[in-house]
This record gives sequence, C-alpha cells and structure tokens, in this order.
Amino acid sequence: MSDRPSEWDKYLLGSVLFISLLIGGGTASGLYTDTLIEVAAIVSAAAVFSQTSAQRIPRSVLWLLIFAMTVVILQIIPLPAAIFRGLRPELLLADSGLVGETRFRFVSVGVGRTIECLLYLVALSAFFLSVLRLRAEQVHALLPFFFMGVVCNGLAGAIQYSLSDDIAIEGLLPFTINAGLFANENHFAALLFVSIPFVAYYGLFRGHLLSGSLGLATLLLLLLAVGSRAGVLIGLAITVLSIVFLSARSRVSGLSVLAVFIGLSVYTIGAWTKIDPDAIDPAFGRGEIARTTIEGIKENWATGVGFGNFQKAYQIYEKEGMIFKKYVNHAHNEYLEIVFEGGALAVLLMALYFVMLFKTLTKIRRDPLQKAAFLSVSFLLIHSLVDYPLRTEALAMTFAYMNAIIFHKGFADRLAQKNELIEIDHNGDKLFVPIGTSS
Repeated sequence: MSDRPSEWDKYLLGSVLFISLLIGGGTASGLYTDTLIEVAAIVSAAAVFSQTSAQRIPRSVLWLLIFAMTVVILQIIPLPAAIFRGLRPELLLADSGLVGETRFRFVSVGVGRTIECLLYLVALSAFFLSVLRLRAEQVHALLPFFFMGVVCNGLAGAIQYSLSDDIAIEGLLPFTINAGLFANENHFAALLFVSIPFVAYYGLFRGHLLSGSLGLATLLLLLLAVGSRAGVLIGLAITVLSIVFLSARSRVSGLSVLAVFIGLSVYTIGAWTKIDPDAIDPAFGRGEIARTTIEGIKENWATGVGFGNFQKAYQIYEKEGMIFKKYVNHAHNEYLEIVFEGGALAVLLMALYFVMLFKTLTKIRRDPLQKAAFLSVSFLLIHSLVDYPLRTEALAMTFAYMNAIIFHKGFADRLAQKNELIEIDHNGDKLFVPIGTSS
C-alpha cells in the first residue's frame, strides 16, 4: 500500500467552490441553485470530517461559529411574549398562529426566511471548517478551482460586453444573468477584484509573471467594462496594495513592478471617467436607504427583526415619498442590514470577528498566500459598506475559502519547519536538510 495521503477531499471541496462560482450568482431568496450548493457543501464537509486529520481548528474560530449559530437559532425559538414588551414597535408584535396568541413569540418576524439564513450559515461554516481540516498544500491546491470559476465568469462577461452594453440572459439559471454569471453587476465586479491579489501572488511568487500580468490586465479591463464605480475604485486600490505588499518578498525585479505601476496609471485615467459625482448618490439612493435602516435599528436594537427579514421590516419605516414601483430589497450596507436583522448580538458578533481577523494579521505577515487572502477579504468587507456581496452563494463561498486560508494553522507550521532546514548543494542539486545534520 502507498503511504501517500489521499487527495479526494481536495477535489471534493474544490468542486463545491467551482460550482458555487458557476451557479451561485443569484441574489433572490429561495433559488434551487443556492440550495444545491448548500447541500453539496454540507455533504462534502461531512465526508471530509469522517476522515482523521492532523490539522487543528483554532478554538476561537470554532467558538465564534457556535456563537453565530446560537444567535440565529434564538430567533426561531418561541420565547415568552413579555420579553418583547417595549423592545419593538406594535406593528412587529403581531400574534403568530405557530406559537399561540399571547404567551409566546419569535424574535424573527419571518421564521421561514430566518431558517433559510440558518441553512446558508451552516453550509458556509461547514465548508470553511472542512477547508481548515485540509493540509496547507491542499488548501493551496484549491486555488485552481477558484481561478477556473473566475475564468468562466470572465469569459461570460467578455462575451456579453462585446455584444452589447446591456445584455440579459434568461432561462439558463433560475435568475436573470446580467453580468458574467451573476444577477448583479456589482457582485460580478466584486469577484473580479477579489481575484487580483491571488493573480498577483501567482505572478510574483509562482514564476508566472507574464501570465499573471496578462491576467491582471484582463481583470482590470473587465472591471472598466462592468462600470461598477465601487468595483473600479476598489480594483485600483487592491491592485496597488497587492503589488506593494507582495512584491516586498518576491524575486521580481524593480523594473517589472515599475512597469505594472505605469499600467495602473493608465488604468486610473480610465477609472476616473467612470465616476460621475452627480450619480454617486441621488435623492433616492444609498444614503436615504441607510437613514431609513438606521431608524429601524433604533427601534429594534435589542433583538433585531430576524435574519432574512430586512425587506419585510424596512417597509414599516419607509417614508411615503420614497415609495416607488421598485422596492428596496437590501440596505446596500451589509453592516447596517446585519444589525437591523440581528440586533445587539449581531454587533458583538461582528466585533469579535474583526478582532480575530486583525489579530491574525500579525501572524501571517511572512506567508504571501495568506497576505493575498487577507487583502481580498478586507476589500470585500469594504465593498460591503455600499453593497451586499456576501448575500450571494458564489461570493460567500469565496469569502469562506479566503478566511480558511487566513486562519489555517498549517501555513505557520510549514514555515516553522522550513526555518529549521538549511539548503545544501549535493552533486549540483539543492537539498533541504535539518539544521545540525551533516552532509
């Protein structure tokens, strides 16, 4: 029998990531494609956890996920009605036939939607934890699956924008495809810019400078074609930071880095033409939605209205003059929406995550792949200030994978082992042997 460890778990999880990028671009609730991805993620995670693994899952990460699950589950458990007195407006205290007329009520004003969110969270957590169980080299080997998904989306987007400025594909998936394989052009732009640090990583550290430069140029051109203002600006910023932070430890010459910066200067000119100050926030725009959401938060800060119920509860606080044919389905600010739906516990949950994320930054400064993942996660979180990218399965699974890279302990262990080795020349071959071992 061979002592070589099995690789099937890598291919299984990689397939889930790839499929999510192909069919997980919808934003509507109840899509069967999202359900398929969630079931695949949970089943794949169960298979991975059925095998023994030497990789340790950080306890802080595990407790954070348990806390998140608990917060969601509490919203769908019948609680004494007296708890809610004075904590939310009368319109949100309607009796529910599921729990009796007066004695018990749910925190969630729409239990079905909250259960959908719970399944969403379970699938993402299962995928995230299963990637943490892989060896470091297997985690790295999932990148080609991610790149294949990005390439498929990029090809779809290139075909669309070469045919017309506004082309919609209906009938292929249970949602209308408007950009790449996404329903929302801003979310397609988000996938493009989170790919930039990994393309830079491959160009600077994996010996693929030419293909990496071509890939980077293609991503930036696609971002300009999409026309998302946030996507264009974030794409520029994340490219500059990727090259600055990652090139410090690479073997690429300064002239190559200079050439990239010259190209970025040209891109900046194109990006500037995409920004129309008068169209950034019209009278009925993200600013008005944010103000209305904050009004809802003030009256539901203790419990929230239940995850997945933003659209239902938002209408209560909407001004009469701001009611049009098109309704508001999201706050276009992920943090405000999470607080509106989850209340004070959601604020605590987000604060704990940010503390853990930036604490981990001090430990990953020497690994370029982890630094690339940190940049992608950071800018996806920044994009969440003006949009809701993590409400799509494709970007949520990508977010889970990138966080797994950041929090994976195997990279630090591998670096520690490498520091204990010394490079020697043996008959013209470069070998690594433990320090203290004679050749």
